[in-house]
Amino acid sequence: MTSNTGVGQAHVPLPAPGPQTPAPDYDPGPFWDEMFEGPGRVRSHYAALAGRLATLSPDEVARRQQTAELSFQVRGITFAVNQGTEGVEKIMPFDLIPRLLRAEEWRQIERGLEQRIRALNLFLADVYHEQRILTSGIIPPELVLGARGYRREFHNVNPPLGVYTHIVGSDLVRDGSGQFHVLEDNLRTPSGVSYVVENRRVLKRTWPRIFEDYDVRPIEGYPQDLLDILHAIAPANAEDPTVVLLTPGAYNSAYFEHAFLAKAMGIEMVQGSDLFVDDACVFMRTTRGRRRVDVIYRRVDDDFLDPLTFRPDSLLGVPGLVPTYRLGRVSLANAIGTGVADDKAIYAYVPRFISYYLGEEPILPNVQTFLPTEPADLRYILEHLDELVVKSVNESGGYGMLIGPHAAKEERDEYRARILADPRGFIAQPTLALSRHPCWTSDHFEGRHIDLRPFVLFGREVRVTPGGLTRVALRGGSLVVNSSQGGGGKDTWVLAEDPGA
Repeated sequence: MTSNTGVGQAHVPLPAPGPQTPAPDYDPGPFWDEMFEGPGRVRSHYAALAGRLATLSPDEVARRQQTAELSFQVRGITFAVNQGTEGVEKIMPFDLIPRLLRAEEWRQIERGLEQRIRALNLFLADVYHEQRILTSGIIPPELVLGARGYRREFHNVNPPLGVYTHIVGSDLVRDGSGQFHVLEDNLRTPSGVSYVVENRRVLKRTWPRIFEDYDVRPIEGYPQDLLDILHAIAPANAEDPTVVLLTPGAYNSAYFEHAFLAKAMGIEMVQGSDLFVDDACVFMRTTRGRRRVDVIYRRVDDDFLDPLTFRPDSLLGVPGLVPTYRLGRVSLANAIGTGVADDKAIYAYVPRFISYYLGEEPILPNVQTFLPTEPADLRYILEHLDELVVKSVNESGGYGMLIGPHAAKEERDEYRARILADPRGFIAQPTLALSRHPCWTSDHFEGRHIDLRPFVLFGREVRVTPGGLTRVALRGGSLVVNSSQGGGGKDTWVLAEDPGA
C-alpha cells in the first residue's frame, strides 16, 4: 500500500504497523509535538487526520492551503500592525492543519480557567474594596497600588453581578513534558476570538471531509453567548437593554474583530463621537434621534474612555461616561480597572490568589517568573540574561520583549540598563520549549511552535468556549506567535470524546 506523503515524495510506503503518517520524514525534534509522539508515530487522537493527510499529494495540500488563504482575503479577515507612524493592514495568516485537543485534557483546562477567573475576580473585588490581601502579606501593596492598571477612581464601585472581567483570554503554553501552563492573563480588551470562528468556517469550506472522522465541539455560538453575558449585566431597570460595541475606529489592530462581533450579535458598533451623556444617562445618536444605551462592550482602553476622568486629549471616549458608570446607569464590559489583574508582575501572584480566596491548589500552574523588585530575583536575572525571556509588564503583541538566547550582547546590555532603571517595569521567565505542531511550508510539513488562547465569558456563570485561538510562530525556529510579529493561527478542535473512550 502506498500514499502521497505531503513532503515532496510521492508514493512512499506507509509505515506498518500503526496509523498512516502524512510525513514519514517529519522530525518532531526535542519538543513536545502535538501530532507525533516520535518519528513516524502519530498520537492516537490524530490518527484519522493523519490518514486523510497521507492520501494527499504535496500539490493537493498546497492547493487547499492556497484556497484557504484566498478565502481569508476575500472575506477581509485582517489585522492591523499599528507600531510606528503608519498602520499596515494584513491578511491573518492561517495554517490548514488543525490542532486537536483530547476531551480529557480540555476538561482540565476548562476547570483550571474557571478557577483562575473566579480568583482574579475576587482579587479585583478586594483591591477595589476592603483590600484585605494588601494587609495580609500575600502581595506587596506597592505592587498593586503602583500598577499602571490600578484605577483609584473605581474604588468602592460595585459592577453588576459582582463581575469585573466578563471577557477573558488567558494564554496557555504546553512545555516539553506535555503540561499546560498559563503564560499570561488578558482581562482588559482581549482580542482574537473572531479568528477562532473564522478559522473554523474557512476550514469547513476548504476541506469539509476531515470533519467526518471526528466529533468536534462547536464554537460558532460564541457571539450569542457573549450577547447573553452583556444582557445579564444590564442595569436593573433596563427591560429590553440596548447593547453597543465601542470601537476606537478603523485604524485599531482588532477592528475586523469589532465589526465581526457587532454584526454577529446584531448590535450597533459605535465610536465615542456617536455617544453622549445627558442627565446621567448614555445616549446614542441615530437618524431617528437619540436612543438610550444600557450596556457598552468597550474595546477602548481605560485611559481613553472618558476625557473628563482620564486622558483629556482622548478623542475616542465619551465625556461623562465614568461618573455615569459609577452611578450604575450604564454597564461596561470589561469593568474599569481590570488592567491591574493582568499586569505581568501581579500575574506571578495568581497561584497565591487561588489559595487565598478559594482555598484550592492551582489546576493550571504559572510559568516560573522572576521579579526584579525582589533582590534575589534581580541578581538571578542579571546573571542569566542570556537564558531568560524578559518582558515589559504593560506591553503586549510581542513588543517590549527580550529573548535572551536569541539576542545580541548589545540588546542584553540595553535591557540590563532598563531593568536596573525600572525594576517594577519588567519580569523574566525561562525560555520555554513551547510545543510544536506540523505546519505546511511551501511543499512539505515542518514543526512550528504554538500556544493557545482560550476565551472565557463570565456573567451569572463561567463559560469557556471549547478550543480557542491556536497561535503559530510561522517563522522557522521563532518562539513569538503574535500576528504582529509574523505569527498566524490554526483551527483548534476540542474532541467531544477521546478515541477509544
